[in-house]
Formats: sequence, C-alpha cells, structure tokens
Amino acid sequence: MNRVTPKLLESARHEDVDAKLVPSLERRRLRAYILLMLADGVLLNLSFALAALLWEGRWLEPRSMLAAQAMMPVFFTIAMYNKCYGVRALGDWLFATRKALIALFISAALINFLAFYTKSNQDFSRAAVTLGLLFTALLMMVFRRFVAALIELRWGGRITNRLVIDDGGSGFPIDGAVTISAAQYNLDPGSHDPFMLDRLGKLLRNQDKVVVSCPRERRENWAFLLKSAGVYGEIVSEPAHALGAVGVHSYDALDRTTLVVSTGPLGLRARVFKRVFDVTVAGGALLVLSPLLLVVAILIKLEDRGPVLFVQRRLGRGNQFFDMFKFRSMREDKLDHAGHQSAARDDDRITRIGALIRRTSIDELPQIINVLKGDMSIVGPRPHALGSRANNKYFWDIDRMYWQRHCLKPGLTGLAQVRGHRGATALEKDLTDRLQSDLEYIAGWSLRRDIEIVLRTVMVLRHDNAF
Repeated sequence: MNRVTPKLLESARHEDVDAKLVPSLERRRLRAYILLMLADGVLLNLSFALAALLWEGRWLEPRSMLAAQAMMPVFFTIAMYNKCYGVRALGDWLFATRKALIALFISAALINFLAFYTKSNQDFSRAAVTLGLLFTALLMMVFRRFVAALIELRWGGRITNRLVIDDGGSGFPIDGAVTISAAQYNLDPGSHDPFMLDRLGKLLRNQDKVVVSCPRERRENWAFLLKSAGVYGEIVSEPAHALGAVGVHSYDALDRTTLVVSTGPLGLRARVFKRVFDVTVAGGALLVLSPLLLVVAILIKLEDRGPVLFVQRRLGRGNQFFDMFKFRSMREDKLDHAGHQSAARDDDRITRIGALIRRTSIDELPQIINVLKGDMSIVGPRPHALGSRANNKYFWDIDRMYWQRHCLKPGLTGLAQVRGHRGATALEKDLTDRLQSDLEYIAGWSLRRDIEIVLRTVMVLRHDNAF
C-alpha cells in the first residue's frame, strides 16, 4: 500500500487534472424540471379558461377556474412521485407524456370523488371540465415534445454525464459515455495517497454515473472509493456481497451486468434543500456579522501587520482539495500550512488576538465565504489539513473509513463538534470518535438535524478544547 510522507505532503502540488473536465448537467436538469412544472401549471389554467370560453362563452369563468385550482395541488403531488419530473422524463418525451397524463386523470378522478361526497358536483360544469382536461392533455403532450426538441438542439440530446473507468477489466462501451484509462491518470484504488484521491475526485466531479471495469481483486477497493466519492457508481462484477452492492443494473445491448455499489448519500431534492439552507444561513450570517468580521480583521492587522486570513488546503467533498479560509491566529513565521502540529494550550505560536478568537471560535467565521462558494456546507464533517495526525499516524492510516466521511461537503460545524469532539488529536480515539459521529451524521442526514446542530453549536462556541 502506498505511503504518504510529510515531505511529500509539503512539496506535492495539485495534479494536472482539469477541475472542470465535465460541465454539471444537474443544474440544467433542475431548471428544466422547474420549467416543466411552471408550464404544466400555466397550461392547466389556460386549458380550463379556453374550455370555459368555448362552452360557457366566458373567459376565466369562475366555476371552471375553481376546478383547475382544485386539481393543481393534487396533480403536482402525484406528478412529483410518479417521476413526471425526472431524468427519464427529459430523455423520453413519450414516457414524460404518459406520466403527466396519468397524474392529470388521477387528480381529476380524486377531485370528482371528493366533489361527489361533498355534494358539490353541481358547482362544476361537466362539459367544461371535460374539455379542460382534454385541452390540458393535448397541450402537455405538445409541450413535452417541444422540450425534447429543445434539449436535442441546445444540449445535443445529452441529459446525463456518464464515465467508464477501465482499470484492466473487459471492455464496457456505453453509448454517450466517456471512457478513461485508470493507468493514464495513475489511479490506484488501493492507495491512501490523498493526491491520487484528489485527482480521482476531479475526474468524478459532475458525473451522474460512473462504471468501473477492473479485475476481480481490485473490485472491492473500487467499490470503497466510489462510496467515498459520494457518486452513483457501478462495477462490472459478480461477487455482490463482498462489495456491499445495493442493486443490479443490466445492459441488454452489451449482454453484461453491473453491481450498483454506491448511490451518493443525498438525492437531488435533499441536495437542493441543503444548498438553499446553506446559502440562506451563510448569506444572513455574513450580513449580520460583517461589523464583527471587520473589527477582527483590523485588530489582526494592527497586532503584527501580517495577513488577516490564513488559507490552508483541506480535504473536501469527494476527497478533493480546496482552500479553506480562517482568521490568522498565529504568528506569520509560525504558520503550519500542512497542519502537522495541532494547537496546544499556551501555544507560543498564537498571537494575543488569536488566543481570543480561537477560544470563541471567531477564527472559523471566514469559512462562511467557503460555504457561499460551494466548497463547504454550514453543517457537515469538519475538513482536516493534509498533515493532520493522531498518535503520530495520518488519519487515514488509523481507519480506512476516514475517506468515506468526504462523500458530503465538509461543514463549518458538525455533529462531532457539538458532541465535544474538537481540539487537538493526540490519541487515535480522538479521531475515531469524530469519525463515528461524522459517519452517523451522513447516514442519518435531514434538514431538521442540520438546524438542530446549528442551534446546538451556539451553545458550544466556547469550549475547553478550543485553544
């Protein structure tokens, strides 16, 4: 197994892998889903208004519009759960139409059922409602065909990014997928080299599906890396149990089968909620705390004329490197960019203002900028420096599961921190306690839990281990 020395950590640089190798299609898809939802709402109301005009002779006739408004929430609820707004719906307009029509007519049946039992059928014109449903169905079908044509024109028909990694296995040509050689990028699934993992993380960035073809003896290691990267991953393999497979995918055109070994910790909806929460909290905090941030910056500058911020490379989502911001709390000539030496009580490297901002965790506040940039979240596993050690061992040498804590974005605070697991890591237990909390957080993520952790963080800003 490859070892990483302190000298390598200090001298190694980012590998020559384009961080924007593949553009993200998730935002495009999200915009398309929102467009479809808005269009469906408009088309539903427009169709019922047109039906009222033709049958009742009155545009926006109240009874017809009441029927449309009653159907809308039911329609969207069913449509959201029957994959009317999903990846396949963007790639197959007939599938999308079928799902939309099912949601439409089920919602109409439910509204009619409720109207029958509440004896409010007489409030609706059967002919106008029927015409409205027919017009809605026709316009939804036409619009989905238009969206399919637009996707073909603007996106070249491509709605997902798919990557095949060939690591000495049998060929696996998937239509529309990019195939790379593991040897070409020096990818070793058995290595604990953080620079290799950063390189792999950049290659996997923005990929919707990753398939690895490799020899039997390397499959378990690849399964572990895909889980650690937080991507949807498949391995061309047979031994499902050893890899912890969560599903099976059959490729009929290739007459081959893959095992789904990772799906990422959060679905699209959860990622959207978490990002909205991050931006809202970070934006509000930056606005409210800006006077404090300005005062601290001035005090740091006045003390020794050195830089205000300390920028340190940390491990982020997918085991990729990113530059994390902190207020500088140590003397400029004593800065530890690799993170080899944890701060200790009465540490002579810490300045006077640095001691105050470290005790109150104010030194961490510039990471709000990292949250707004998208490198970090408000809540998540805390990011560590590359040289961090416990009992003179690198964290990944203590427990291999350390890499899997990076399948989510790192956080400004986290479950481990509110449980008191912070400060120096002198013992291996200091690391394993944090790791256990991080993995527990990832497995049980919810927006409610993020809010609870933020509230609990306020109570532990001052801590015995904060120095």
